[in-house]
Amino acid sequence: MGFSFANDVATPLLDQVHVPDDLKSMDHAALCRLAQELRGETLRVVSETGGHLGSSLGVIELTVAIHASFSAPRDTIIWDVSHQCYPHKILTGRRDRMRSLRKKDGLSGFTRRGESPFDPFGAAHSSTSISAGLGFATARDLKGQDGHVVCIIGDGAMSAGMAFEAMNNAGASGRPLIVILNDNDMSISASTGALNRHLSDVRRNTGTNAGNVFENFGFDYRGPVDGHDLDVLIPLLAELRDEKDGPILLHVVTRKGAGYAPAEAAEDKYHGVNPFDVTTGKQNKTEAKAPSYTRVFADALIAEAEKDDRIVAITAAMAAGTGVDRFGAAFPDRTFDVGIAEQHAVTFAAGLAAAGMKPFCAIYSTFLQRAYDQIVHDVALQQLPVRFAIDRAGLVGSDGPTHAGAFDILYLANLPGFTVMAASDEAELMHMVATAAAHDHGPIAFRYPRGEGTGVPLPIRGDVLPIGRGRIIEQGGQIALLSFGTRLADCLKARRLLALEGISVTVADARFAKPLDTALLAELVDNHSMLVTIEEGATGGFGALVLHHLANRGMLDGRCAVRTLTLPDTFIAQASPEDMYEEAKLTARHIAAAARNGLTVARPNADIRRSGRAGQQELPARLHRAEDR
Repeated sequence: MGFSFANDVATPLLDQVHVPDDLKSMDHAALCRLAQELRGETLRVVSETGGHLGSSLGVIELTVAIHASFSAPRDTIIWDVSHQCYPHKILTGRRDRMRSLRKKDGLSGFTRRGESPFDPFGAAHSSTSISAGLGFATARDLKGQDGHVVCIIGDGAMSAGMAFEAMNNAGASGRPLIVILNDNDMSISASTGALNRHLSDVRRNTGTNAGNVFENFGFDYRGPVDGHDLDVLIPLLAELRDEKDGPILLHVVTRKGAGYAPAEAAEDKYHGVNPFDVTTGKQNKTEAKAPSYTRVFADALIAEAEKDDRIVAITAAMAAGTGVDRFGAAFPDRTFDVGIAEQHAVTFAAGLAAAGMKPFCAIYSTFLQRAYDQIVHDVALQQLPVRFAIDRAGLVGSDGPTHAGAFDILYLANLPGFTVMAASDEAELMHMVATAAAHDHGPIAFRYPRGEGTGVPLPIRGDVLPIGRGRIIEQGGQIALLSFGTRLADCLKARRLLALEGISVTVADARFAKPLDTALLAELVDNHSMLVTIEEGATGGFGALVLHHLANRGMLDGRCAVRTLTLPDTFIAQASPEDMYEEAKLTARHIAAAARNGLTVARPNADIRRSGRAGQQELPARLHRAEDR
C-alpha cells in the first residue's frame, strides 16, 4: 500500500478534531482522509521540532482507528515507550502546542500524566504497557466500573522480560484487556531474537500455529492484520471492543516511517531526527567541532579489541545509540544485540566474564537502572569483571527526565568491589576504555555524556590509568574545585571568574568515585580553605562519598569548609542541555558563586593559614599532575 505526501497544508477534517470523540461523527471515507491529513501534520511538526518521526508515522492509521473505536479518556489508552504518540497528541487537544514538542516548557516527546487526561500513564522506557494496563483493568473491576483498557506495544518492546511477566499474569487473571502488538520488525535498531523470528513466520503464514505463543499465555490471539488498512482495523477494533471475555492480543503489521519515502528508505526509518526539509528529507545538522563521546568510545573499544580477542560488546537494542554498531562492523562475531532486555544483557555479560571473556556492556545510564538486581546479584556479588560503558550520563536535553542519567554514580558506587570512573573529556574516555579492558579484578564502570566532546587532542590509543588516582589540572591556594565528570570544563571557567576577584583556585579531576583518591583529598583539604565537589549526578553520589571519607578520618574539623554540588533533588524538565544545567546550578557562574559564598563563611583561622604563604606554595609532588597518567 503506497502513500504520498502532499505539500498542500489544508487540513479541513483535522481542523474539526479537538477531542477524540469528534471522530465519532466521521464516516469511513472521512476517517481515511483524516489519516492522510494527520500524516501530513505529523511530518510538518517534526520537520520543525525534530523528534521521533518514523515510529509516529507507522501508527497513523492505528491511532485513528483506536480513537474512532474507543472513547478516551473513559477508555484507557496506554502507549508503550510512547515515542510513537505524536499523532495521539494531535488528536487529543494538543495540536496547537505541537511546535513546542520536546522544548523547554513545551509538550513532552512521550506520554505524560500531568500533560493531558488522555495520557493515563507516562512512559519513555520500554515494555511497561501490559503491566500498567493490567493494573488499570484490575482497578476497574474492583471498583465495578465500565471501560476498556488498550495497550499498544511494539514488537521490540515485547522482547523484554517484563512484557512476558505481565502477559503471564494477565492471561491467568482472565480480565478483559486488549493488547495491540505493533509489529514493524524494528525498535530503534532492527528487532532481534527468537520472538522476532516467530513473528516473521506468522507474517509469512509459515508458523504451525500462528498465535501459539500468545495463546499459551491465555490470550485470545487475532491477526496478523494490515495496520495501515482502516477497512480492516476499524471493524475489527469494534468487534474486540464489544467482547467481554478475557485478554485479547491483536497482531498488527505496520511499517516504520510509512508514507514518507525518505523515512521508509532510511536504515533506521528516521527513528529520531533533527529538524529537516520535508521535500527532500535532508536533516539540519550543525557542523560538529569534535567527535561525539559515543563515537570516541566505539573507536577506543575497537582499538582495544584489535589487541585482545577476548573483548566482546553487548547492547540492549541500542546499537547505534551506544556506538556498538561500529564495533559490530569490525567484529560481528563478538557483538551481541540482545534486544530490549537490559536484565538479560547484564547477566549474559556476567556469564561471559565468568567464562574468561572481557564483556563491555554498553547501556544508557537511564536504561541500566532496569537491571539493578542483576548488577548486584550476578555481577557485584560474584566480583565478575564486567565492564559497564554508561552512555548519556548526566542531563540529556530534549528527551527530558526519563532519559537523564542522574543516578548511576550512587547506585553503582555503593556496591562492594565496584570501580566507578567518569570521563572529563573524550581523551579521558579513551584512557578509561583502556583501563576497563585491563581491569580483571571485579566490575568496573565508566560514564560519559551525550553529544560531542570538547575538542581535545586524542591519543592513538588510551593509556591504562592507575586505579583510584585523580589529577591536578590547575593549581591555586584558597579554593579547591574537585570535579567528577565533564563539569571539569565549567570548573576551569569558574576558576577564571574567581581569579578576576583575586581568589586563587585549584582545579582537580577526580577520575574515580570509587575507589576515592584519598591522598588527593587529604592534600586538597590540608592546603585550601574551601573544597567544592562537582558532579553530574544526584545527591548521594561522589560528593557524599567524599564527605563520608572525610568524616570517618576526622577531617571535617572546620579547617577546610566542604560543599557538594550535585543535580538537584527533583526531575528537571526537558530543555536544551545548557538550560538544564543552568537550572541545576552546575554552570561556571554557579560553581564560582558556590565557592565564593562558601569561602566567606570558612573559619578565619583557616583563611589565615591558606590565603597567604601557604596558598601560593607548590603542592606536594605526590598530587597527580594533569600530564601524569
